[in-house]
Amino acid sequence: MPLVAGVDSSTQSCKVVIRDADTGALVRQGRAAHPEGTEVHPDHWWTALQKAVADAGGLDDVSAVAVGGQQHGMVCLDSDGAVIRPALLWNDTRSAGAAAELIESAGGGDPAAGAQYWASATGTVPVASLTVTKLRWLAANEPENAAKVAAVCLPHDWLTWRLGGFGPGSGAEGLAALATDRSDASGTGYYSTAEGTYLPDVLTASLGHVPALPRVLGPLETAGKTPAGALLAPGAGDNAAAALGAGAALGDVVMSLGTSGTVFAVSDNPAADPSGLVAGFADAAGHYLPLVCTLNATRIFDATAALLGVDLAEFNQLALSAGPGAGGLTLVPYFDGERTPNLPDATGSLHGITRANYTPANLARAAVEGVVCSLADGLAALQAQGVQPKRILLVGGGAQSVAVQEVAASLLGTAVTVPQPGEYVADGAARQAAAALTGQFPNWAADAVDLHHGTDDAGVLARYRRFASLYT
Repeated sequence: MPLVAGVDSSTQSCKVVIRDADTGALVRQGRAAHPEGTEVHPDHWWTALQKAVADAGGLDDVSAVAVGGQQHGMVCLDSDGAVIRPALLWNDTRSAGAAAELIESAGGGDPAAGAQYWASATGTVPVASLTVTKLRWLAANEPENAAKVAAVCLPHDWLTWRLGGFGPGSGAEGLAALATDRSDASGTGYYSTAEGTYLPDVLTASLGHVPALPRVLGPLETAGKTPAGALLAPGAGDNAAAALGAGAALGDVVMSLGTSGTVFAVSDNPAADPSGLVAGFADAAGHYLPLVCTLNATRIFDATAALLGVDLAEFNQLALSAGPGAGGLTLVPYFDGERTPNLPDATGSLHGITRANYTPANLARAAVEGVVCSLADGLAALQAQGVQPKRILLVGGGAQSVAVQEVAASLLGTAVTVPQPGEYVADGAARQAAAALTGQFPNWAADAVDLHHGTDDAGVLARYRRFASLYT
């Protein structure tokens, strides 16, 4: 019974699952916390990985390992392989000005032309989360550190590299061993998703020179071995790993409800959206993964439950007790600004209040409907890029809410499936590790619930879009 390990090195924590390579059965697992902040030294990830591995019973009997990790983080190494400065994470926004500069300069002062350039060249219009914007910030604000950069990699690349026995003191040989995959490379801003190549001119324009970059591996290639002899799979960005973990296939759309929301599709074609709403990523299995992100998902449920003085279980029961349409209440859930549409300074709003409909049950229902409608707008942005969804996989903590499931089934206009809850990123990494071991992705059976496909008889989505349009 060969065993494989999958790692999820997220912003908050590191999780490790050990699974049977043949059946996918969970054998054991472990986890460890990461420090908070938007700037973290990668050594903390390595320490957490070692703790999580120990908590999972070690890797001595494991035949292959893959790491799924938070995307975009900037890890800069010097010529000796040492980390130059703490990594700027995806959620560090100090490079927002750099993103605007990159767009404007690419368009010769015309932001629309610049956005078109970036969408065509890389598949994604720069925002503060992308690595390329952080490199430009580094060059402008820490020129001494920028001059030392001999190699740039991403969080999952660096952890895979460390698992291979490399680290400070590895020198040029170590830097040459850095490897990544298409999914994470496609989120850097200096890689062409459509062409599958790095863009050295973009690096020169942002950092001032072209550092060593990780080799971009194919889905079934390996990055080397651990000192104990386990194969190292390419790894993946967290969304691509989650797609593998949820069992998403071509034509599937994954809709994830966590603190924020994501909607992404497994597609045959790369996306290039000059509006910037859709990020044109690649996936971990040789396809593409156009993705939309929203800022407000389960945090809206938390806030509304707190206002009503109930816990989340009671909140969901309240939402289920109200009828579709919440008696005419419409909640636009831009509580913390919004990414889709791009309205960073927006606030939320509640419309259609009467004395008759202003009840706890209707408010709870309006919160659920507002979040699902916001994600439906993300789905519409994907469809505008040519995505034709066959099925929606509803995942994340919020997906376990029966109220969310009921609303999603009636509003999304597509068959909805709820996979068995799991550590989708770590599970997807484990599935990739099994593929590296056997030469093909395993078809691990997983329980799922298919929801009854209803219709939006109450016109909730149209009403929501009417009020959301007031922001633009």
